[in-house]
Amino acid sequence: MAVVLYPYRRGASASMPVCWKFSHQCTAEPEQSVKTVELVTDRDIYTRIILEEIPRAGSFVWIGTSDLKDLYVAVRRRMAPFLEELSDLVQRGVAIRLIHAKEPGPAFRRDFDRYPSLIDGMERILCPRVHFKCVVVDGRFAYMGSANLTGAGMGAKNERRRNFEMGIATTDADIVRGIMDEFDGVWMGEHCGACDRKEFCADYRDLA
Repeated sequence: MAVVLYPYRRGASASMPVCWKFSHQCTAEPEQSVKTVELVTDRDIYTRIILEEIPRAGSFVWIGTSDLKDLYVAVRRRMAPFLEELSDLVQRGVAIRLIHAKEPGPAFRRDFDRYPSLIDGMERILCPRVHFKCVVVDGRFAYMGSANLTGAGMGAKNERRRNFEMGIATTDADIVRGIMDEFDGVWMGEHCGACDRKEFCADYRDLA
């Protein structure tokens, strides 16, 4: 099977809700009744973010990561590529955005080929300057911390192989909005004009 070089897209597509064009216009507001900020580490990152929050998404999921590798997670009582979870979300009408700094490895690309709904249903861009790691779900919840979207980073591997990671998980509206603004600035290309790393950015060359 040929490897699909899945497309890069910057900005909102015609099929995306209006609130997707810029994060500060999004009508999906964080939950106001309870503001929580909690420390999550190691295996708790996998449990809290991958198993609990992302599957609950109803409108959108934004993911920012520096490194990107094949990640296997528990899906319907079996271990499956995380891409299967994202594919399920797309089929439920959830919009996915992914920013990453490095090209994914061959295993990730092979798994991507197995889920054709991601070709049109998951937007992504590559920015070599991105080093933040974050997840935003429906504008109500966010994670930010040290963990890349990899098995070792997200704590999916066993305790003798996973990384030591930490971050925060929050429903605090101000923090969630701040994370979204930072993500959105990169997504919308606010920094591209003055960037001195264009030579490493295939996405920018394609848009030029």
